[in-house]
Amino acid sequence: MFCYANYMEYIYKQLTSSDVELLKQLLQVFGEAFNEINTYQDNVPTDEYLTYLLAKQDFITVVALCNNEVVGGLTAYVLEKFEQNRREIYIYDLAVQEQHRRKGIATNVIHELKTIAKQKDAYVIYVQADHGDDAAIRLYESLGVKEDVFHFDIPIGD
Repeated sequence: MFCYANYMEYIYKQLTSSDVELLKQLLQVFGEAFNEINTYQDNVPTDEYLTYLLAKQDFITVVALCNNEVVGGLTAYVLEKFEQNRREIYIYDLAVQEQHRRKGIATNVIHELKTIAKQKDAYVIYVQADHGDDAAIRLYESLGVKEDVFHFDIPIGD
């Protein structure tokens, strides 16, 4: 059976510490979608580590399921702010398998994250997109306000 967003056959779920296998499936989706299989599959963390991560209150994973298989999802981090008593949520990764794209899955996992964000008393969700990733930019523009910012990677080593 194939899933169609219009018929509500996709199931959206926030992962818990008992969903390690689903997180591993999401890692596979990320690797394929980002064309970075080595990054997401060559050194998959232990089940114990993934259980620990999924149990943390500041780590959020939402997946889209079709026939009990992960076809898309996101990971996000809750950041506690210091200037006010509030939080913001940063979407770290978001991807959907190619054959399931253009069916509202990315939008729906973000809507699920918005519900979670309200429960966590967050005031904003933010995400970055790379130049040239037009599909992601269109998605995020449809949901929020675009800001032009610079991203800098600062090496830790010598």
